[in-house]
Amino acid sequence: MTGGKVFITGGSGFIGRALARRYRKEGWDTCGVDLSGDRELDVDAADISEIGPWQEMVAGADTVIHTAALVSNTATLGEAWAVNVRGTRNLLEAAASAKVRRCVVFSSGAVYSSHRDGVVDENRPVRPSGDAYGDTKIAAEQVCLQMHAEGRIDVTILRPGSVYGPESRPWTVIPVQMLRAGQVVLPAMGKGIFVKIYVDDLVDLVRLAADSEAASGQVFNATDNAAVTTREFFGHYCRMLGIGPPRIAPTPVAVALATVIGTGMRAVGKPSEATAATMRMLAGTGTISSDKAARVLGWSPKVDIDEGMARTEVWLREQGHLGV
Repeated sequence: MTGGKVFITGGSGFIGRALARRYRKEGWDTCGVDLSGDRELDVDAADISEIGPWQEMVAGADTVIHTAALVSNTATLGEAWAVNVRGTRNLLEAAASAKVRRCVVFSSGAVYSSHRDGVVDENRPVRPSGDAYGDTKIAAEQVCLQMHAEGRIDVTILRPGSVYGPESRPWTVIPVQMLRAGQVVLPAMGKGIFVKIYVDDLVDLVRLAADSEAASGQVFNATDNAAVTTREFFGHYCRMLGIGPPRIAPTPVAVALATVIGTGMRAVGKPSEATAATMRMLAGTGTISSDKAARVLGWSPKVDIDEGMARTEVWLREQGHLGV
């Protein structure tokens, strides 16, 4: 399918911008909302957790892509629920009223919790962990599947792994900053499994999920099927920075250190995702399979870790994130 209008939540964010660029290149009109607007991409400033005029922008859209979320291990359950659950409901109500053809909703591999083991596919039941982000993503999925089952809106859910690449703050910019500052200590002696996907491969999958009739009402994992250890993943950034490998520790020690570092930084007004929840995630074992997306949609990731990190390094150097 080509041409038409796409509405993107989180339109000023890393993934939202990547999606808008791809759709516009293919001849689509795009617009959207984010907490911070972006006139170049026709993104208005709005808070999706609140009902408002922003919902009228959905009118005329063929496709809605919902990337907006409160992605944080420091948010309270109430804060995360307002954006990730109520915000999702607000969006779907607007999409249903506008008779949108398909809504692609971003969930997360976090719905499986950090207790996953072996190879996890979409048949594995989701598992609350007590961490606000993952648990509110589970609740948001329920909102989507309920409205789809009622016939009010056609929904497809994606569960991405950690999305890295140029412009990624969570898994590119922030790790580099923390490694430069000596603030990274990996749990599980660096042997935790890092489940990832390069941003361009994720955009490819979104395009297929948005257009394929076979994707209607389905849930798809979105990973590159080539999980690596956390020590290997963060080690790429250490190489770029010209420093030694990331520090490692047993999980209880890493949890204690992260709690002290994160609490101290937040106490002086500096943002930090150094928390026990982050350490539990990085200590997780098991992989998340995206074989269903390959089987149903014909999708396959094209960018392996070496190529992805090579592209990322070029961008980091251009932006000055690697120093002199």
